[in-house]
Amino acid sequence: MRDPIDIPNWYRLDDHLTTSGQPSGEQLAAIAALGVRDVINLALHDHPRALPDEAATVAALGMRYIHIPVVFDAPTTADFERFCAAMADHGTRPVHVHCIVNARVSAFLYRYRCEVLGWDEAQARPALDAIWRPGGVWARFIGDTARAELPHQMTATPPQT
Repeated sequence: MRDPIDIPNWYRLDDHLTTSGQPSGEQLAAIAALGVRDVINLALHDHPRALPDEAATVAALGMRYIHIPVVFDAPTTADFERFCAAMADHGTRPVHVHCIVNARVSAFLYRYRCEVLGWDEAQARPALDAIWRPGGVWARFIGDTARAELPHQMTATPPQT
């Protein structure tokens, strides 16, 4: 089965970890067909592009759903700690992590790779930069003080509304 690259901002990090913007129900089925067993959603359920009752859709496909709602303008250390726990809990099972455009996810995974897995910035940064260059609160969230006063710059193409 080939990767469902039609999902907004689809990104495969390795054999067990994929990320994206918001997938549709059909796209979640394609993700399940890849062997993914856990889906972590960092977006809010009330976002206009959120999938209605995503938890039920994911469960019906035989996957486990973990929802960590991260307010875009206010990511917290508690959010990151919940994310780290979810990542530790899935072990080596294939996992797909998404939000609305893959911005939250790429920032969380950058920080996770640096702080938890011990990667250096040069190793972790390309996956983040493929999606965006965070500024403001997100730059502070990932420890990028040089960009803390700058605006975000999207590098991936955001989905059309």
